[in-house]
Amino acid sequence: MKLKILRIMAIITGLIGTTLINRFIEGGALFMSLVLFCLLTSIYFTVKSILNIKTNIEISKKMIKHISDGGTLGLALGVMGAFLGLISAFDAIEASGAPDPSILAGGLKVALLSPLFGLFTFSVSRLSILILRIIHK
Repeated sequence: MKLKILRIMAIITGLIGTTLINRFIEGGALFMSLVLFCLLTSIYFTVKSILNIKTNIEISKKMIKHISDGGTLGLALGVMGAFLGLISAFDAIEASGAPDPSILAGGLKVALLSPLFGLFTFSVSRLSILILRIIHK
């Protein structure tokens, strides 16, 4: 029974992981990587702030600013990536004439992946700031 549950969990984890990696690559390597860097930076400063709560509360409070900046930068980079993707897609549409609706829908889907990841980064950073402020009080 346990082995069967572990196999099912491994299959689900593999499917979710593969899907996320495919979406990451599909969204454009440059801007998705920059947003990922902002997410990892925010997580780093969150962990650093949590570790400094007991020893040095001032450093912990300063980390909140860095977390906020990382999340905001991730959101801005995601939106900028979407605009650049849309501009290049519209250039391709202009060059080809009348596009197929499925190609247009696919291009719009890809253009929305980087701002979605940026919004996720922003949400994670804001949630960690909220938790840290609650802990500080």
